[in-house]
Amino acid sequence: MIVTILCIVMVFLMPWLDRYICGRLGLSLHEGIDMNPDAQKWLVWRKIILILIFILYLFCVAYVTIFSRQTSENYSINSGPLFAGFTNSFYIDFGLLDIINILFTEGLGAALQHIKVIFGPGIAQVYMNVAMLVPMGYLLPYIFDWFRRDVSRRTIPVCFLASVLIENVQLLTRHGIYDLDDIISNTIGGIIGQALFIAVAYVNTHPNWRKELREKRKWLKKAKETAVFPYHEKLQMLRSTVYTADEESAKSFFSDRLGFFLMHEHEENKQKHLLYECGENQIEIICVPKGTALPKQQIMLAANNSVLIRKRLEEHGIPVSEYQLDDYSGRRTFSVESPDGIRITILEI
Repeated sequence: MIVTILCIVMVFLMPWLDRYICGRLGLSLHEGIDMNPDAQKWLVWRKIILILIFILYLFCVAYVTIFSRQTSENYSINSGPLFAGFTNSFYIDFGLLDIINILFTEGLGAALQHIKVIFGPGIAQVYMNVAMLVPMGYLLPYIFDWFRRDVSRRTIPVCFLASVLIENVQLLTRHGIYDLDDIISNTIGGIIGQALFIAVAYVNTHPNWRKELREKRKWLKKAKETAVFPYHEKLQMLRSTVYTADEESAKSFFSDRLGFFLMHEHEENKQKHLLYECGENQIEIICVPKGTALPKQQIMLAANNSVLIRKRLEEHGIPVSEYQLDDYSGRRTFSVESPDGIRITILEI
C-alpha cells in the first residue's frame, strides 16, 4: 500500500506541483521563453532538486534490495520455472478456459469465486518487484533530456540493466537470491513507469497531442512507401553551405572565435571552398568576390545545452540575440551574426 501511494504521488502530484511552482516563478517547462529574468538560476535549482529526489529513490532501492537483508552463507540462484511462486499462490478449481468461459457468461464475480489466494506473500513479492522500478521508468525521462528525446528506446534498457545490476550485487554480496523473475518484474515496472510518463507528464505538457499523433500516423503511413524514409535512421544531416565575400573575416570568425576546424580547402570555378567541422556539424563556406551582393543566409544548429553555449559566446565577446520561439517547434532559439551577415541560430532541444 505504501509503495502504491508513493507511486501515485510521484506520477500525479509531482508534475502538478512542478508546473504550479514553475508557473508562479515564470519558468517555462515547454522549452519556450521564460518570463523570469533569473530563470536559468531557478531552472538549475529545479534540476538539482529533481536529481536529489532521484538519488533518494536510488538509496531507497539499494536499502530495500541489499542493505536491509541479512548475509546468507551461500550464493543463491533461483533456477526454477518462471514465476513459480506467483502461480503457486493461487488455487483454481477449474481450467483456465473454463474460468474465461465463466467470466464471459456469468460475470467477473462468478469467475473470481473459483480463484482462491493460498499464499499472499508470493503475490506481494511480484507486486513489489514491479512497483520498485516504476519510479525509475517515470523519473528518467522526466528529469534527464537524453532519455526524454527518445523515451521508447532509452528508458527500458536502462531499467533492465539496473535490475540486472541489483541481482548481481545481491548474488556477489550474498544479500539475496539471483532471480530471473525479479529482473522480468522490475523491467515490467520500468515499462509501466515509462507509459505513465507518456500518459501523464507528456500529455499534460502537450495539450494538442491527439491532433499531433493523428497527423503523424497519417504521414507515417504514406512515408513508408516513399524512397528515402525507410532508411532515415541511417541518414544524417551534416552539412550547411553558405557564401562569404570576406574570406579572412569568415576564417577568423568560424575558426578562431567559434572553434570550427578547417578540414579541407580547394578551388572550384575560380571560387575557394572551405569545409569546417565541429563535432558532427560541417559548414561549407564558398568565397565569392568582394562586393558581391549576398542573400540572407542562416545556419541552424540544435543543442541540448544551449544555455551554456550562450554563456560561453557572451564570455568570448560574441554578441547574441534575445531568446525567441521557433515558429515550428515552439522551442527557444537565439542567434549570432558572422561578419558577412550569416545568421547562426541555436535551437534548444
